[in-house]
Amino acid sequence: MEDGRTSGVRLAELIAALSLATDLGLGQPQEHVLKQTVIATRLARLAGFSPDDQSATYYVSLMALVGCVADSHELGRWFGDDNQIRSRSYQVDRAGMPMLRFLMGNVGQGESAATRLFLLGRFATSGIRDVAAGMSAHCQTTGAIAQRLGLVKQVQRALPQALERWDGKGGPAHLRAKQIEPSMRAVHVANEAEVSLRLGGLDVALEMLRNRRGSQFEPALVDLVVNHADELLADIDAVDAWETVIRGCAPLDAELSESELQQALETLADYADLKSPWFVGHSRAAAALAVEAARLVPLSAADVQLVERAALVSRLGGIGVSAATWDKPGPLTSIERERVRTVPYLTERILSRQPRLAEIGAVAAMFHERMDGSGYARGLNGAAIPPPARILAAAEVYQALREERPHRAALDGAGAREVLEREAAAGRLDGPAVRAVLAAAGHRVRRRPSNVAGLSSREIEVLQLLVRGRSNREIGESLFVSRRTVSSHVEHIYNKIGVASRGAAAMYAMQHGLIDAASPEV
Repeated sequence: MEDGRTSGVRLAELIAALSLATDLGLGQPQEHVLKQTVIATRLARLAGFSPDDQSATYYVSLMALVGCVADSHELGRWFGDDNQIRSRSYQVDRAGMPMLRFLMGNVGQGESAATRLFLLGRFATSGIRDVAAGMSAHCQTTGAIAQRLGLVKQVQRALPQALERWDGKGGPAHLRAKQIEPSMRAVHVANEAEVSLRLGGLDVALEMLRNRRGSQFEPALVDLVVNHADELLADIDAVDAWETVIRGCAPLDAELSESELQQALETLADYADLKSPWFVGHSRAAAALAVEAARLVPLSAADVQLVERAALVSRLGGIGVSAATWDKPGPLTSIERERVRTVPYLTERILSRQPRLAEIGAVAAMFHERMDGSGYARGLNGAAIPPPARILAAAEVYQALREERPHRAALDGAGAREVLEREAAAGRLDGPAVRAVLAAAGHRVRRRPSNVAGLSSREIEVLQLLVRGRSNREIGESLFVSRRTVSSHVEHIYNKIGVASRGAAAMYAMQHGLIDAASPEV
């Protein structure tokens, strides 16, 4: 059913958030694309672009390089860290012999001399073709995302030209000069200028523009930047790029309905999963599983929706990790593991600037947290992890186990169930969440026994921790109650089930299925 309720999220805010993910894929600091957009729109205005072209420049700039993740797998195969090679490419004029030397010089980064020599030979025969195909993949992906987000035709028309050049030596269509849309010509200048300005200062940025005048860039636009550098570039570090961009997008902006927001988040899910072939379709599948589990718990309708949307965007931060890491068939190094552990943080940062998206991002960022505090990125535990995040964590683990990875085969349903139940028994995943996920995945799951020996829900929670050898102090800390309260609960438990020791209590709990059923819900 079409949901026409407004979401509180503007199209400009969603695309500006997406640009923060693009920064990761480009190997640039956050707000590179936003600052580039400030420069591009200033330049469009100074150049006397038509009102329509000035309005389009915002979205063209925000979206121009979003398709960079489409060839991450191929770049990773040749160059190792795909984000790093994109970042380094800003150092060269990306055409002809300079670009060829750059590519050959970066083949096999981090590999042994023998491996690099082997890769160089292969790159000379098929690698160049891969890079050219990557241009097409980039442009096609950008166009598909723009269409799914409902951007106007004028913006859609310009976006496939992101890798073209004024001299016609770009791609994939080899357009030249004024065959390229005005908005994209301004973006070409702004993209390179922002990086050079940040890394080398104003003089370095202007020198770069002069050197590429008439080759990569339109001469008239370069002249405007050189002659009006103070107006266009000097204050760029002091500008609140987010606010400037959001205000400037007004002519083409609109508030998304709830159904439009849902479709947009599904687009972001697909975008994140493009980073590696091993994850294609993962985010949607995890979201579908999490939704069904949330309904079984049951959570409120609002929390069910929150679980789904958090699952859809939970891998956005993964764009900041190189494809070579995601595609690695062997063990990760300590540095690679640490980079993977930043994914939840990066996801939360991408979505943090807009209140509604920030709410979704906060839950998405918890999908690697664990009930015993052993997870990441914040090491949350117990009551600090809300029910939607507990469902998300269990659903993500189950879905990931059912998918093949470069270092392991996919587990069958029974194998995935065994892992989840083991994680719940160890106190890392929430027991009720695990049971809901398993039931949603089609497994037969025993319901929590009720009123066994008259035990209350709290007493069952205490019993589960008690039989695993936790002291009264540890139980109290886990359940956020005093040691005296725990002692009282233990006395009542022993009286109700007719035992006098932890070992006997453990036998009773296992006999009556209380171990599986009693994972703490706090």
